[in-house]
Amino acid sequence: MSTSLLKPAVPLTTSLTSTKKRRSGFSGWHFFLAPVALLFLLPFAQMFLAALSPADELVSFPPPFIPSRLTLEGFVGLFADSNILLWLGNTVIVSSVAIVSHIVLCSMAGYGFARLKFAGRNLGFFLIIGTIMIPTQLLMIPTYILFSRLGLIDGLGAAIVPWLASAFGIFLMRQFFLSLPAELEEAATIDGCTKWQVFFRIVLPLAKPAIATLAIFTLLSSWNDLVWPLIAINNEDAFTLQLGIANFQGTRRTQWSLLMAGNVIATLPLILFFLIAQRQFIATMTFSGLKG
Repeated sequence: MSTSLLKPAVPLTTSLTSTKKRRSGFSGWHFFLAPVALLFLLPFAQMFLAALSPADELVSFPPPFIPSRLTLEGFVGLFADSNILLWLGNTVIVSSVAIVSHIVLCSMAGYGFARLKFAGRNLGFFLIIGTIMIPTQLLMIPTYILFSRLGLIDGLGAAIVPWLASAFGIFLMRQFFLSLPAELEEAATIDGCTKWQVFFRIVLPLAKPAIATLAIFTLLSSWNDLVWPLIAINNEDAFTLQLGIANFQGTRRTQWSLLMAGNVIATLPLILFFLIAQRQFIATMTFSGLKG
């Protein structure tokens, strides 16, 4: 027997070193990434500290980064003088409906444009994608007139309907469905599956990375939407979280303590969501950046 077969392909010391590196999770890049992470963390730290600062220190110039004392006056005033819980509930409703509708409608439309053969398929798809190039400001007046005639102004429906589907979501799902091998669907069709069964039993389970990407982008966009609710909603009971917080800032006086406390309430759910779904979030960001 040859002695070369008895020698390990990789030296034992090298294997142990690489194993230790994988376990420690430390890399030379951390010396560069740690200061950058702290730099991005500073605005959030200032927001949290400002929410815990006394109101008189917030109006001083320049405002201190570290308050002289910590107080909950901003949060107490926020819950006492505003309907912050109602606004938070409205935002959760809008974002939840937006995520579900995007997953259902955009995946169905994307699959139709990717797999189904019908007249005007390519033209219809390019017309939908072309709407992305239209400036939002150009659509505000006709959209407002349309919603007014439908009776959706000053209601929660005005914030929900624009987020039922999007051209970006249709484009994202179509591109993913085009990357799937058609042989899987053909095999399911030969086994007797209908188009709906192929879509729900074969295609959608394989589209989890695309669906997660679409859900994350939809959550971030719908949660932070301000411009359209600011135009279409004047009823305080239908305010979203961002719209309610915007009312703390006026032309004559800005309630900085309430504004900072409201920003903490608006940001905290997204931070918690990121911490819970961190691995999936990073994976979906990689997917969305690599897929053409």
